Amino acid sequence: MKRYLWERYREAKRSTEELVPSIMNNLLNPDAIFSNNEMSLSDIEIYGFDYDYTLVFYSKHLHTLIFNAARDLLINEHRYPVEIRKYEYDPNFAIRGLHYDVQRAVLMKIDAFHYIQLGTVYRGLSVVPDEEVIEMYEGSHVPLEQMSDFYGKSSGNTMKQFMDIFSLPEMTLLSCVNEYFLKNNIDYEPVHLYKDVKDSIRDVHTKGIMYRAIEADIEKYICYAEQTRAVLAKLADHGKKMFLITNSPSSFVDKGMRYIVGKDWRDLFDVVIVQAEKPNFFNDKRRPFRKVNEKGVLLWDKIYKLQKGQIYKQGNLYEFLKLTGWRGSKVLYFGDHIYSDLADLTLKHGWRTGAIIPELRSELKTMNTEQYIQTVAWLQTLTGLLEQMQVHRDAESQLVLQEWKKERKDMREMTKGFFNAQFGSLFRTDQNPTYFLRRLSRFADIYMASLSCLLNYDVSHTFYPRRTPLQHELPAWSDRPPAARLPLLQEAQAK
Repeated sequence: MKRYLWERYREAKRSTEELVPSIMNNLLNPDAIFSNNEMSLSDIEIYGFDYDYTLVFYSKHLHTLIFNAARDLLINEHRYPVEIRKYEYDPNFAIRGLHYDVQRAVLMKIDAFHYIQLGTVYRGLSVVPDEEVIEMYEGSHVPLEQMSDFYGKSSGNTMKQFMDIFSLPEMTLLSCVNEYFLKNNIDYEPVHLYKDVKDSIRDVHTKGIMYRAIEADIEKYICYAEQTRAVLAKLADHGKKMFLITNSPSSFVDKGMRYIVGKDWRDLFDVVIVQAEKPNFFNDKRRPFRKVNEKGVLLWDKIYKLQKGQIYKQGNLYEFLKLTGWRGSKVLYFGDHIYSDLADLTLKHGWRTGAIIPELRSELKTMNTEQYIQTVAWLQTLTGLLEQMQVHRDAESQLVLQEWKKERKDMREMTKGFFNAQFGSLFRTDQNPTYFLRRLSRFADIYMASLSCLLNYDVSHTFYPRRTPLQHELPAWSDRPPAARLPLLQEAQAK
């Protein structure tokens, strides 16, 4: 049996190695748009956009700025030890979509079925051993009542999910301060630490620290996206209406848009709304719109019409729909925050939604490497081999299977490290989709790395989601002809 099993192993490995070149000829295009739900752009008459990380992208310097400013607020206003100033922002520590257990002060990645991915639980800057995690949670499953609320927020007794790109410095700061307290044996209340860090990060925004720094050195913080104007111009040339709804303030948005689009940027938009306070904008019917004049002063006029070239503050979606008549599936709105930007629009108002996921481009480039393809192909083959050969229960066979399981575990850890050493991919745990991807799949009709991906498609293009096999369906049902359906890199390069 031992010889038989190893023969099957070597045969499977040879077959997998022979398969890799054909996979390498069908690489995914990082500039493609991916579809969760069938949607034709020919049906879209109105395009809406968020501002931050949708129309405008920021350089790596911004997260360092937010981290440093919030850290200093902890020291100066919340009286935290001055020694925490030694911690600097590490852009490679956290990923978006992680959950934070407020009571236990641990950061972790959770899959679509509420299971914790072991090996991705961090207390401070150190990984928590699997045995401790299992003891802490009486397994690795997190009950529904302990998960974050609909918008990823924590009530204090539940977890917090960090869905915003701006939350990366917050997660890192939380972990650094936790690390300091733990290393120095300082007794502290995790709930208070969470609240203080959250308030400090909020104040970096609300007190204008971040906005003033960006406006003062716009070239340092904003990545000049010449293709943003190209996307907007293309839609305008085809007679599409466009609007902007952002939580950012008027002068900040104006300076950023002048930099990336031009001083005439408002001519491209039919409606501009700032400081909207999403997601409340989509649910609170009480707040009226206010005009903002050229000097940023709020006017007291009653709003009967949303005029092109004018900037409005606050308001609510119900009044927006009443004044514009822009309802239903003829509207497509783009944003980077799955909850605050997209969830209510698709669930309550029937708009089509597009998620901007900047991390997608780098993850796809990793997935296109030969090392990743070889590793994952063999990992899948080895998993199938284990499933088939587990029927052999004799002691000799079981020893072989244990060797295979160890190899599989090591390969899973290697695969995680391709993306992020601590937490792996934004989209997948060992074998399941992440909780982040589950929400992305529910609330976004399409998703892409940046708006510039729209330049690769005409305005009548229909996006078709690939049919993926259900567990009880034959894999052959999802087999595709080469280069069919998948947005392939070689095809894009040929064009």
